[in-house]
Amino acid sequence: MGDFLRSSNSFGQTLLRLVARGNAIIAELMRLKNYLPPLYRLESKQDVQKYGALIVDFAYFKAATAYEQKIENNPVLQELDEELRKNYSDILSRFYSGFESIHKYITDFNSYIDEIEDGTYLQESFESVMMNEEGKQLICEAIYLYGIMLLLVDCYFDGQIRERLLVSYYRYNVQKVSSTRVDDVCLLLRSTGFSRNLNKRPQNYPESYFHAYPHPDHRSIALSNQASMLVIILCFKPSILITQSATMREIVDRFFPDTWVISLYMGIIIDLVDWWNPYKAAKAALNNTLENSNIKRISQKYGQLMEKQLIKTGEALSSLNLDEGNIGSVIKLTRDCNVTLHWIMLHTATPTILIEDSKRLRNLKQLVIQDSKYTVEKTLRLLLNSAQIEYNIKQMYKQLLQDKENKWVKNKEKCILKINRLADAFSGVKQLDDIEKNQTLENWFREISKHIESVVEDDGKKIMQLLQALEEVQEFHQLENNLQILQYLKEARQILHNMLRSSLMNEDTIIALNIVTDCCYAWNIMEAFIPEMQNRIKADPSTVIQLKALLSKMASALEMPLLRINQIKSPDLASVSQYYSRELESYARHVLQIIPESVFAILAQIVDLETNVFHEIPSKLHKDKVKDYAQSRERLKMAELTYSISIFTNGMLSLESVSLGILRVDSHRLLEDGIRQELVKKVTLALHNSLVFDAKSKDLLVNKLQALSTVMDGYRKSFQYIQDYTNINSLKIWHEEISYIISKAVEEECKGSLWTPGKPWLFLPEEKPLVNLQPTDSNSQTFMGRLAREITRITDPNSKLSDEFETETIAGLRFLELFTKHAEISKKIIYQTIPILACHHYEVKLLLAK
Repeated sequence: MGDFLRSSNSFGQTLLRLVARGNAIIAELMRLKNYLPPLYRLESKQDVQKYGALIVDFAYFKAATAYEQKIENNPVLQELDEELRKNYSDILSRFYSGFESIHKYITDFNSYIDEIEDGTYLQESFESVMMNEEGKQLICEAIYLYGIMLLLVDCYFDGQIRERLLVSYYRYNVQKVSSTRVDDVCLLLRSTGFSRNLNKRPQNYPESYFHAYPHPDHRSIALSNQASMLVIILCFKPSILITQSATMREIVDRFFPDTWVISLYMGIIIDLVDWWNPYKAAKAALNNTLENSNIKRISQKYGQLMEKQLIKTGEALSSLNLDEGNIGSVIKLTRDCNVTLHWIMLHTATPTILIEDSKRLRNLKQLVIQDSKYTVEKTLRLLLNSAQIEYNIKQMYKQLLQDKENKWVKNKEKCILKINRLADAFSGVKQLDDIEKNQTLENWFREISKHIESVVEDDGKKIMQLLQALEEVQEFHQLENNLQILQYLKEARQILHNMLRSSLMNEDTIIALNIVTDCCYAWNIMEAFIPEMQNRIKADPSTVIQLKALLSKMASALEMPLLRINQIKSPDLASVSQYYSRELESYARHVLQIIPESVFAILAQIVDLETNVFHEIPSKLHKDKVKDYAQSRERLKMAELTYSISIFTNGMLSLESVSLGILRVDSHRLLEDGIRQELVKKVTLALHNSLVFDAKSKDLLVNKLQALSTVMDGYRKSFQYIQDYTNINSLKIWHEEISYIISKAVEEECKGSLWTPGKPWLFLPEEKPLVNLQPTDSNSQTFMGRLAREITRITDPNSKLSDEFETETIAGLRFLELFTKHAEISKKIIYQTIPILACHHYEVKLLLAK
């Protein structure tokens, strides 16, 4: 890194700290995209009517007094406004902090440049920065990261939505913040007119957006040799893209002679055909690359390479012959595979940011797929093969580095022993066949032994000289005629070769391999391979073990956004690492969820056997009827299904412990969490379909609950039956998830007039995947709401239906008897939730009556 990044160099450390902060800001923006409040989208007419006067865009600033007066004059709006303030203040503050950090970042960068020009840093100038490799790289990275921030904001936070977020934050925090600072942030991040849903390019986009906050004109900045940075930085200087044809031809010839789809940052993909479409010079320069003959030639080349590499990687994995001798050729194969995958995966992917869709883009993609004979299955196979080879190489190389010193010493001792034996043979002390005493050779070998003894580990040049000397002595003294001497010399040279290889081993090889195998570009593309991965796992659960190497490869992509943060030892390291590690964990869970899904598909057949086929065996059974209850064929079917479940379970558990960035995930925990998720889906669906009521229907509530009890009992028995084959505590999971399902249904039911989305709820201690089902009527959102309303309806003293029920068989108590027959914890939840729902319904009626 040189003196520029030395800890005592405040000039370099300031710039490094700024770049590290830029990577942390990007991670926060990517995290925030998953927490965008749905209410601020105003997607439904109901939301617009209810909150349209409160959630507004920058039009508010033109008539702020009128907006506030309207709210003050309307008690309903005042109450809703207070609810929004209570429920969304925290998340609005976090979004504003994220947006403000972009403004502060570029402001600090401009201040840094100004300080350089003003001479604040003695003995440093802008020219000296650009003469330094690290300084030049960091300046380029700083501008590039700012461009990525702007693109992420416009891509993931629609212009109108972020204006609404900023206005709401300003209204609720007007006393706490500086209006000038808010004005600057609003000016920077006002709506550009771009939307991912419109597929239409706004005028002068993105260059007008990138100039929303101008920065100094750095004429002497040397463009980075990384194409992604170059594309972003060119947006700050659109005149090059529009008018400087010669410059653009040079750029395209150097950076894009055979590519037009690139990854900007952690899998954010753009197509330069779309990106540079409005710019005359850039578009003309890129047309040379986009000639059909050129595309056909490149596509066919990579398609043929993929076929060859599939064969080579398959042979490399099956041979199991990976050692120090052939590691160089295997690393070359790995590098070639990664180059092929990089081109194929990028040029067949759908761009993350697509400003304006066009027929030309679709035709180019189709041409690549056709000429390269691309298939998802072949690409995934090469990806898995190369990932496994990379994993094996890295594990082997790490072990070699650990054993390097001991192995080198042992080889040195062996070599000295071989040479001393040769010296003894020529001394006449130890007679060998046809070996005459030769004092000259004896002294020569003694001298060589001393040289070998004096060799140190990093003295590769001296080892080469010794190798050459042993070859020359064999030739000049005509020792080829004696096979014993020849064998000793051959073994000695082989040992010296091993010592030379050991001395050349260092961490630089691992670093170079990590650079070659970097897969940051595929961070988002990998989503497209999930269905194919799941099909492979479903067909053969043992293939799960291949995912361990692939996940390890994906985890290595975290090094790029963490590099500068780690160099400066920023406190953001933990937060950013956790974000990317959680994203990778989520991906792994998504892929492996096929195993719990398959288990529950088999479990459905077991439920059918338990519920509808098997006869309940009485406590006393006459021997003549034993055959009737045996049901041998059906029980054989049960055994086959159970064996299939154990196969899937073993496939998942074969992963053992998987390292995902800073997280280490246990395969048993993954299996249990996946089974919990599937259980919630299946049981929720059963409750949703069973608890549907019609006031005109004559079906009694008790009958529906009896049928539901049969279904639930079948699930519980089958789930308990397979616990020994899945190595989980089924009964414990059953109790916990039933409680969660009911509590979640109550939460969903209480949303609306008395509860605003975003407010914490009592029953949910942890976040779990949601099961979204469409309501079956307009009054209730969930099965618990429908059940509560039905109980209220049939027990209403003013209803004739209440006469049909005796006190001891009233519907609510009957429900508890049936539904909680085998789950005591659920009974407690039901006793708590039914009164809550009943009170909620009556409170809503009272409010509507007002």
